[in-house]
Amino acid sequence: MSTGTTPAAPAATLDTTAGTAADTDAAAGPHRTDDAYRSPYQSYVYAYPHKTAYRRLPERPALRGLWAGERTDALSLYLHVPFCEVRCGFCNLFTRIGAPGGLTTAYLDALERQAGPVREALGEGARFAAAAFGGGTPTFLTAAELERLCDIAEGRMGADLRAVPLSVEASPSTATADRLAVLAARGTTRLSLGVQSFVDAEARAAVRPQRRSDVEAALGRVREAGIPVLNIDLIYGIEGQTTATWQRSLDAALAWEPEELYLYPLYVRPLTGLGRTPAGGGPDPAWDGQRLALYRHGRDHLLAHGYEQVSMRMFRRTGAPDAARSAGDAADHACQTDGMVGLGCGARSYTSALHYSFDYAVDMRRIRGIVDDYVSRPAESFARAEVGRWMDADETRRRHLLQSLLQAEGMEVAGYTARFGAPPAEHFPAELAAFAGSGWLDEGAAPGRLRLSAEGLAHSDAVGPALFSPAVRAAMAAYDPR
Repeated sequence: MSTGTTPAAPAATLDTTAGTAADTDAAAGPHRTDDAYRSPYQSYVYAYPHKTAYRRLPERPALRGLWAGERTDALSLYLHVPFCEVRCGFCNLFTRIGAPGGLTTAYLDALERQAGPVREALGEGARFAAAAFGGGTPTFLTAAELERLCDIAEGRMGADLRAVPLSVEASPSTATADRLAVLAARGTTRLSLGVQSFVDAEARAAVRPQRRSDVEAALGRVREAGIPVLNIDLIYGIEGQTTATWQRSLDAALAWEPEELYLYPLYVRPLTGLGRTPAGGGPDPAWDGQRLALYRHGRDHLLAHGYEQVSMRMFRRTGAPDAARSAGDAADHACQTDGMVGLGCGARSYTSALHYSFDYAVDMRRIRGIVDDYVSRPAESFARAEVGRWMDADETRRRHLLQSLLQAEGMEVAGYTARFGAPPAEHFPAELAAFAGSGWLDEGAAPGRLRLSAEGLAHSDAVGPALFSPAVRAAMAAYDPR
């Protein structure tokens, strides 16, 4: 990976070694050039604990028992589609390339079989407040298969897709008019398009084979479909990228006036296309400095063009609908407290006591084996949890703090205190003191709020891992991604 000539960022004052072997959507473990340097890019923390901390559950608890007594009136529903036309060089998501021999049909059959015991375990009063289709690439499915996917969510699981926010991920090559028409008709409120770069040479460097003309055509089809919220994903830190080419991508995206933009730092992770190249040895201080500089440039450019910052990665156009509430203002799901129900072999589910999923892998051969196992399962095999991590009081507190603090609005201290019986400073004195010492906390925040400063948000990928428990760090470090 080219590191460019940008000066290195100052070393963080925290020992934030999260020790991950492979992190979904983000990093491998921290890379250091010496014992003093701590990278600001430890890992992207969008969920805690990460699936690399999950382990087989010898007791195989019944889902009915896990969900008994849980609040089920504001659940989130997630359907995972583990197929892509290609695997990008930076990707270590749970996905396989292609689906030979009717595999997509077999997969949808398995989703339908899984939905039966899962819905039964939730009980009659369960209600979904939000839904999402992810992957992989959900739009890898044909238009008819997308109809069936929606039928499973609605008819088998009971989610009213037209009444709750529905977010769907897509790639430019699969965002065809017939697929988008199905998604729009079934109530999709947000379509996230993985563009990554509008510069063809940068797309090739990221092993993302696409042409700008094809991306622009796909964006035109999304706008014609009338889906209320368009999100465009962009990546910074790509080989050969400069401030000028980064701004070219930003301006190309802004020309479409997307309601949302996500700016992702590039990570090089084990068992990915970039991770296998000679340049895939991991980040260094100069590359970290380059990414920080590109992030700040992108952030400032979007703020100057009418966008507000929601998190390190997410920016929303001022006045645009909030995708989480764009279906009749129906989304009352709170990720810190409410449960999530996942269908598919790459999906996870959350109860207050257990986070569970199926086996996780990065290696393509293992992923193919897991998918093949999933599609051959009988319905009764889906009535129990097999892989997961039990959540004790400390882990629950950490999850609440992580998922709140990494948002630009921060966390209401009173709400945390009411839930856990003491303010966060009593539970995490060393971590919060270190954040303050690094200038990562907004000391002038509104009274009663714990909030990251602008530089704290810039260092979110170090803040998050610093809050991992020792047990989770150890489990992640011991995970074999092959």
